[in-house]
Amino acid sequence: MYIEKRKNGKYYLVHSYREDGKVRKIRKYLGLNPPKEETKRKAKEAISNIIREQSTEVFFFSLTKAQLEKLNRYNDKIKIAHLNAKEWQRFTEDFVYNTNAIEGSTVRREEVPGILKKEKGLNKDETETKGVAKAVEFIRGTKEELSLKLVLKLHKLCFESSKHFAGKLRDVEVVIRNPKGEVIHQGVPAKEVKPAVQDIVLWYKENKNKFRPLALAAIVHNQFEHVHPFQDGNGRIGRLLLNYVLIKKRYPPINITLEDRTEYYKALREYDKLHDIKPMLRLLISQFKKTLKKVTTES
Repeated sequence: MYIEKRKNGKYYLVHSYREDGKVRKIRKYLGLNPPKEETKRKAKEAISNIIREQSTEVFFFSLTKAQLEKLNRYNDKIKIAHLNAKEWQRFTEDFVYNTNAIEGSTVRREEVPGILKKEKGLNKDETETKGVAKAVEFIRGTKEELSLKLVLKLHKLCFESSKHFAGKLRDVEVVIRNPKGEVIHQGVPAKEVKPAVQDIVLWYKENKNKFRPLALAAIVHNQFEHVHPFQDGNGRIGRLLLNYVLIKKRYPPINITLEDRTEYYKALREYDKLHDIKPMLRLLISQFKKTLKKVTTES
């Protein structure tokens, strides 16, 4: 924070911050004379209250009514649409392709329909294509509430034919590195994995009626990725959980595309470092619109 004197002789206490790529400022008027310490203290307190109202550090903190309303307003930017059988098939194929491709699968989009018709995948990438499709079908129809058991079931559905640790929480430490070898995320310590997943489940149960579907799904997804409870496959399970929450609330699903992977990772880092869910909410809105346009248009 710093003191700013305007040309008109008025003094302000100013706090600047960055949001949506732009520098924004909060100003508190101090008077026409150089401010006394008590005046500055009260102004700092007022600005701090405003900052707290704008904060979206959502997981281990109780939000004020204003903070909750701010996050829930993002929901107004999407529309509810219900997919028919053909549209669900198209979504499943698109989702399976993109969610696996983000993690390095070599399967091409045009190969997915044929792979899903096979009795058995010919290699690891084909096997995981079929596994993720099974998991999509599961979240579409299940009436199960979110639980540790459900999370483990999703992992097993996706990877039981390709990973020896399918359906099991990790007992090793994991880090994610960028192409330069720099650590960009480290999962919670292995000994904390199970209670951390249980925290997500408990948080969901306590907050599922406070948050509207988009914010609810985003928070569950981002916190899951923060924990990183599996040795591998966390991205795919997190994106399945995102859609599990949306479907449970009778909202259509969202497909995060390979072409938007960089923006997706950036939004995850903003949550990981700053506990800010807003970048992910903005990304999900754009992906939501892309998804509906793609799956509801005849190809």
